[in-house]
Amino acid sequence: MDRPDLALVTGASRGLGAAIAETLAARGTHVVAVARTQGALEELDDRIQAAGGAATLAPMDVTDAGAMQHLCRGIHDRWGALPLWVHTAVHAPPLSPAHMVSEKDMEKAVAVNVTALARLIPYVAPLLRAAGGGTAVFFDDDRPVKFAGAYLAGKAAQRALIQSWQAEATTETAARIHLLTPRPMATAVRARFHPGEDRDALAKPSDEARRLLVEIGLG
Repeated sequence: MDRPDLALVTGASRGLGAAIAETLAARGTHVVAVARTQGALEELDDRIQAAGGAATLAPMDVTDAGAMQHLCRGIHDRWGALPLWVHTAVHAPPLSPAHMVSEKDMEKAVAVNVTALARLIPYVAPLLRAAGGGTAVFFDDDRPVKFAGAYLAGKAAQRALIQSWQAEATTETAARIHLLTPRPMATAVRARFHPGEDRDALAKPSDEARRLLVEIGLG
C-alpha cells in the first residue's frame, strides 16, 4: 500500500494518536491533527516541524457536530479527498462498580466513544471514497472487566459500528477498515485503569505506532 500524502488523526494530542501523527509526518504525510487541547497540539506541531514534517492543527471537540462538519468540509475544499483516517479519540470515565456508575459519566463516555464516531463515519466516508477507498484505522483494547462498565459499554458499541462498516465494505472503492489492538502502552488512559503499574514494562506509544502502521501496510 502506498504511503498516504494526507491523514486525519482524531485524538492526536497525546498517547498513541500523537505518536501516529508524528510517525506519519516524519514519513512525508501531511497530518490534520484534531484534539481539544490547543497547547498539546502546538507541542505536537513543534515536534513534527522539528523532524521536518508538516501538520494542520484543528483544536476541536469530536463531540461538536458543527465543528466536525466544518473540518470535513475544509478537507474536501482544500484537498478533495482523504487517503487515511486514524481515530484514537477516547474518553475513559472514572472507575466505578456497575451499580454506582453516574449518569453524567455514562453520558460523556457514550458521547465521545459512540455518538461522535457514529457521526464521524458518514462525514469522513465520502472523503475516503474520493481517495479511491482510503483507509480508516480504529483501536480496540482489553481493559479489566471490574469497575470499567461505562468504558467497556462504550467500547462495545464502538466495536459494533466498526465491524459493521468492515462487513459492508465490499466494493473496490470501499474504505479499508482496520480494527487494531495495541500492546499495553504507557499512556494516561491505561494509567486510569492500572494505577501503580510499572510503566517501564509497557510499550512506548512511538514503538506501537510504527508497529501498527507496518501491520496494515503503511510502514
